[in-house]
Amino acid sequence: MKMQSYMIEKEFPSVYIFLKEHSFSENYIKNLRKEWGNIVLNDSIVNINAKLKAGDLLKINSNPNIKTDIKHCILPLDIVFEDEYYLLINKPSGLSCMPNKSHYSNNLSGAIAHYMANKDDNFVVRILNRLDKDTAGIIIVAKDSIAQKEIQNVQKTYHAICNGIIDSPQRINKPIKTISENGINQHKRIVADDGQEATTFIRPLKNNKATNLSLVELNLIHGRTHQIRVHLSSINQPLLGDEIYGEKSDLISHTALICKKITFYHPFSNKTLSFEVDYPDDFKNIIDKI
Repeated sequence: MKMQSYMIEKEFPSVYIFLKEHSFSENYIKNLRKEWGNIVLNDSIVNINAKLKAGDLLKINSNPNIKTDIKHCILPLDIVFEDEYYLLINKPSGLSCMPNKSHYSNNLSGAIAHYMANKDDNFVVRILNRLDKDTAGIIIVAKDSIAQKEIQNVQKTYHAICNGIIDSPQRINKPIKTISENGINQHKRIVADDGQEATTFIRPLKNNKATNLSLVELNLIHGRTHQIRVHLSSINQPLLGDEIYGEKSDLISHTALICKKITFYHPFSNKTLSFEVDYPDDFKNIIDKI
């Protein structure tokens, strides 16, 4: 059992009130109550109603949740970084982050669950930035509930190859709406006035008029589902290989998009960390032609 320590700086009527004031979820608190020993105050096991005073040392189980029941998958993981709190993985294109009907026994969550099986008997898969199946790049996994809650200032930088020439920085600020039919959300999103606010910043990196392709860097505000794909399509420069918002390509078998770099503040080491991955081979081959 991994315990997280808190030095109490003021009086609290109960551990419960402390947890609520520090933004712990009701689900986490519910799981914390389930087992005697999840809460320790000044080296004594207590319950959720124990009073706290300044100078007390409170320790709580970082991971009281029920173990993930995701089916394990034996797949290689390209690990970018790992410590006792976080696991960063370079996900290849073509691999779904979560199990679904078509990827029940071959998905990233199942591979992570298998990797962590011998490290934490109570491990729950917590992917903090899910990527589309066809999108490559860095994903962050929090190893426990507190690590998930405490991570700060996660900044994701994407690189994409798109159709058309982008030769100057752009800011796309267009709301995105999910299309629904008979109350069921469809896979495709659209730009619509009644959609959710979404902003994408685009910086050109390379372009070639002969191939009519551009390599661009993208940073998002809001991070809506398919935001990059919808926004690039809205300016008639869709992602290369995007069959939903553009068209199929002979140059690549999937959308040419990668989460290239991630920066975040690590709350337990008190450092800002930054990680960047290389382009996949099929991405590199196209860039060489731009």
